[in-house]
Order: sequence, then C-alpha cells, then structure tokens
Amino acid sequence: MGAAVDIKLKIKRKDSSDSPFYWEEFNIPFRKNMNVISALMEIQKNPVNAKGEKVRSVAWDYNCLEEVCGACSMRINGKVRQACSTLVDRLEQPIYLEAMETFPVEKDLVVNRDRMFSALKKIKGWIPIDGTYALGAGPLISSDLQQEAYKYSTCMTCGCCLDACPNVNSGSPFIGPQALGQTKYFNMHPTGAQQKNDRLSVMIGEEGLANCGNSQNCVQVCPKEIPLTTAIAELNKDANRFALWSWLKR
Repeated sequence: MGAAVDIKLKIKRKDSSDSPFYWEEFNIPFRKNMNVISALMEIQKNPVNAKGEKVRSVAWDYNCLEEVCGACSMRINGKVRQACSTLVDRLEQPIYLEAMETFPVEKDLVVNRDRMFSALKKIKGWIPIDGTYALGAGPLISSDLQQEAYKYSTCMTCGCCLDACPNVNSGSPFIGPQALGQTKYFNMHPTGAQQKNDRLSVMIGEEGLANCGNSQNCVQVCPKEIPLTTAIAELNKDANRFALWSWLKR
C-alpha cells in the first residue's frame, strides 16, 4: 500500500437474519502492521461511512486475536481467512469483507456455525472416560503418532474449510471436511478408538465420505494447514473395510 493515508473497506452488511444484504463503504486511517480486525475496530470507535453518515457499527466475531480461536473467519477480497492474521497492507484496495456464505448470516459478518458443532456430536468428537474415580495413567502413545495427531488437534472449528468446500451447501447432506478430520483424529487415539465404529457408521452414511468431491479446497484455505485430504483418503480405506465388515456380519 506504500504511503496510503486511508484504507477503503467495502463491507457486505445485513441488519438481521431475515433482512436483505447491502454494501457499505468506509474510509479509515492507515497504520503500519494493521490487520483487518484493527480496521473494524476503527469503524467501531467511529461508525461513519464514506459518505460521512453516522451508521450502525459493524458486527463481527473475534476473541483471541492470535489465530487460535477461529472466531474471526470471513471472506476477505473473496477468500475465506482469519481477519486477525490478515494484514491490510498486503491486500488490494478497496478491501471487500463478506460473511462466510456456507453458514446462515445473522448480522453483517456474524454467522451461525451450529452445523459444525452438530457435526462433532454426530461423530462423537470426544474421548469418553469415567471420571468417577482415578483411572491411573492412560495408554501409551508413540511419539510418531503424537506428532501426527497433533496436526489434527489444532482445528479451531473456524469454518474456513466448509466455506471453501463446493460440496457443503443447503442442497447436500455432507457433514464437511472439519468433521472428517476430527473423525480421523479421535479414531487415532487408543481410548477414542473404542467409538471408532460409531464414527465410521457416520462416514458411510448419507452425510459422509460419498459426498466428498475431492476438490481439495479445504486444504488450501485451512489456517492451520491440517492435512485434511490425507485424513479423507485414510478414512476412505477404513470406511470401506467397515462397510464390508458390516455387510458380512448381517
């Protein structure tokens, strides 16, 4: 951006979940090393649009401000990413901000991500233990397995992979790449593997792997670089074995 004085933001807004979208432009002072969240905070301090009109402050989600919580996912110049780690001086102007389209938009840049948490319930995305008494040391896990599992544990439930996936939409029951990655993660754990078949049942069902078109968009946009396509390929093998075993058991 060089010596630019102002940042031009064009924000796709929505006053409520059932109101129409509209675009609004803002000019805010530029500061070195400013990220998109900082730009939105400037609007929050002084919500005046480019026409000089006093308007409602822009609504968006954020929390950690260090790419850990995943709350600030949005489309920035057409690409879904984290607003906290996106520097404005690396973006073309005007900067276009939009809510993720895969999820219901509640207000401005705020979306409802319930479908992601519902997906975690469906795949039993947890390690069940009996906490009523001391269980002692857990099962040993090799360092190699720990390193592999760690990649999947960094998932922030940010929604970027679902927003980029062409197969996640209102016309498809597909559970989405986030749930597939977490299925792989929990099935790797020695205790979590006790529910492996329950998770694989979801994978071979109508919401599962058959709906994945292998576009690989999920890997390209994941802020944590989680190897989602690797997880999907390995889950395919496990799911096919499980499907055959289930058929032979009948």
